[in-house]
Amino acid sequence: MSTAVPPDAALVARVLAGQDRHAFGELVRRHQGQTRALLRRLCKEDHALADDLAQEAFLQAFRKLSQFRADAAFGTWLYRIAYNVFLMHVRSRREEVSLDDAMPPDDEEASGKPGPEAAGGVEADSVRELDVRRALSKLSDEERAAIVQCYYLDRSHEEAAYVLGCPVGTVKSYIFRAKKKLQVLLPAWEPRSTP
Repeated sequence: MSTAVPPDAALVARVLAGQDRHAFGELVRRHQGQTRALLRRLCKEDHALADDLAQEAFLQAFRKLSQFRADAAFGTWLYRIAYNVFLMHVRSRREEVSLDDAMPPDDEEASGKPGPEAAGGVEADSVRELDVRRALSKLSDEERAAIVQCYYLDRSHEEAAYVLGCPVGTVKSYIFRAKKKLQVLLPAWEPRSTP
């Protein structure tokens, strides 16, 4: 006997009606992975900070659940709250963290010698991921957020605009500027033309 999985909107309705105290827990389980992934990218891969911000985002979502109007998907509404939590953190922090402080040293940087990552294969993929993370950390918060929304979370420009709380044209501008910067920061990873 299969049980139908209730849609997010039905779970929200159950929470608001007080009929199911576990319904919000189910919403958290459904969306915690992508919410944490979004915040980890925005927090320059600081997992502890991202998890703290995710927890705050879920608390705010619970408190504001009556404001959910279902004009967007619950996940999109939640990501907007998570992004706002991130912005509040950035505003309250005021100090800028340098790239060296934000990124843990890898073996190559610590020893000053090239590591085995240069060989290729899985190691090259790890080096590429590290390079992309470093390049993303050099983008402005808004540019990084737009890239994360559209390329990592595969959202449309319209969905990203909703989450980021700005016009679609602004999202497109952030992405355009971010791509230009990433082309400069990541020239070694440009696709090679095949003969």
